[in-house]
Amino acid sequence: MCRLFGVLSVQAGSAEPWLVRSDRSLLAQSNVDPERAQKDGWGIGWFVDGGRARVEKGKVGAFAEGEREHYLRAAAEARGTLILGHLRHASNPLKLPYERLIALENSQPFEDHTSLFAHNGAISFPTETRPLLGVHEVKIRGVNDSEVLYWLLVRNTEEHGDPLAGYVHTVEDLVRVWQGVGKPPLPPFSGLNVLFTRGPDELWAFCLWTGDHGVGLFDATRRYYEMTYQSAAHRVIVGSEPFDGEPGVWKSMPSGTYLYARRGPHHVDVKVAKIPLPSGLEIRPPPS
Repeated sequence: MCRLFGVLSVQAGSAEPWLVRSDRSLLAQSNVDPERAQKDGWGIGWFVDGGRARVEKGKVGAFAEGEREHYLRAAAEARGTLILGHLRHASNPLKLPYERLIALENSQPFEDHTSLFAHNGAISFPTETRPLLGVHEVKIRGVNDSEVLYWLLVRNTEEHGDPLAGYVHTVEDLVRVWQGVGKPPLPPFSGLNVLFTRGPDELWAFCLWTGDHGVGLFDATRRYYEMTYQSAAHRVIVGSEPFDGEPGVWKSMPSGTYLYARRGPHHVDVKVAKIPLPSGLEIRPPPS
């Protein structure tokens, strides 16, 4: 179960205050609870040269000896209007040996030159989902189920015109896969918390989960998958945890919610609403 960070700003700048320096920064989240340490990789993504995605990654925890320095360099170098960060606590629906899970190609964010994607959660049947990726299946490089989810979202976004419609069809696809394997007690996914962007002027955040996965790293009143955001005229920040302890500043994104932010010349427009999932969509196993 990973941790997410995203910021979209009117002016290009650094995200070091939330990646490194704040009391609940992404770096602080990486090992605040050693029993739930984000030890399986990290990544920071941004856009350079007018819209080309760049990602710096590590394959162990950002807090680890010898790795922290790499993370700090990447956090200092990342500058732009859009910056994403990710901490990885690896899921393993393929039941692979642990050493196969740990590799740079399995760390996030994922990118395809013009888009960036980061995910918290797991899809339960990545092998059965891969045929739905179409021409994008050959682009998979690792064994991370999140990479399968990324290319499914890309394919559906291309086919249906925008990331919101793409996300809704992605959820429907995952449910159909689950139904196709006989509706086992394992749900189609544990969490589909996603940050996604197709360039330096937009940010999409989606929050959707099944089951109970405990509480947040810093606040026992928050559910682990409950996302949060802070918005002002010039900037929006969104992530898995509030990035400081200021009361009343961070708003909740409960399960079934999305956020869309668009950068203009003088302000960032933000919309938060319910994900328009079809009525009656079955995303949880029936009671036993």
